[in-house]
Amino acid sequence: MSEMGGPAGRPLNDGFALVVGESLVDIVPDAAGDVGEYPGGSPMNTAVGLARLGRDVRLATWYARDARGALVDAHLAASGVQVLPGTYGAARTPTAKVVFQPDGSARYVFDISWHVPEIPAEWRPLVVHAGSIGASRFPGCSEVLDVLRRFHPVATITYDPNARPHAIGDADKVRAQMEACAATSDVVKASTEDLQWLYPDRDPEASALEWLAGGPSLLVLTAGADGVQAWTKSGLRLRQDPPEVSVSDTVGAGDSFMAGLIHQLWRAELLGAENRTKLAAMTLEQLSAALGFATRTAAITLSRKGANPPWSTEL
Repeated sequence: MSEMGGPAGRPLNDGFALVVGESLVDIVPDAAGDVGEYPGGSPMNTAVGLARLGRDVRLATWYARDARGALVDAHLAASGVQVLPGTYGAARTPTAKVVFQPDGSARYVFDISWHVPEIPAEWRPLVVHAGSIGASRFPGCSEVLDVLRRFHPVATITYDPNARPHAIGDADKVRAQMEACAATSDVVKASTEDLQWLYPDRDPEASALEWLAGGPSLLVLTAGADGVQAWTKSGLRLRQDPPEVSVSDTVGAGDSFMAGLIHQLWRAELLGAENRTKLAAMTLEQLSAALGFATRTAAITLSRKGANPPWSTEL
């Protein structure tokens, strides 16, 4: 596994993404009773998606040097994601065991500990992304918020709450943490399910607009087969219908969407703290291109099993 540093000759501040959050192994039984184990975790999936799109990605995560950790290592190395040296401090690699209910629905049983490894003081990433369990589960989530605030003066901050109630607890316990992460961020991508869970007595669109008023320059609300809506600080609003796709499963589709969104904003030169004003004033054409690329990225993941983001050649 590659640890720290960029490719040979590339300075540490030359346009890289820092992703902060959990890596884990999904334990999934099939119809025959056999059990498969697959690398997962929302932030890790986004890191893999960005790396497969050709970006320099560093992942601040937390797992162990055990058999499951080796599985995560191999997956990250195959996509070109670098991990920090302090990554391997967990007692055991986190897992998410899928338990199927009598009605066929799935419930996740998480075994996870979380801590942010030390991030080199001299790093100046172009964009910092965080979300899901790592940004919501106490006590480690407070460290994630510290990272976002630390890098806000130099980087674009992106956030995906990707709520996992079985791992992070009741909405009342994490609502303030999620609101603080959103307020610190420049780009927020949330699903209607996230916001319905956080604010059950309010329409998700109203919740999205309240978050937008609290800080972000761009807020994207995903609604599965009902498409995507986005609002900018300057007053733009755009709805994007999803492309037609034969869905294999939905695992990792939102994470691929996030990777595609970040990649397209990067391509439009809207990332970095020095471009914060440009991001807030992005044009309708730029917003349409960002949503279009993100939905195409997610559609490819939807068309195949598991959290398997596309490579740049597929797009």
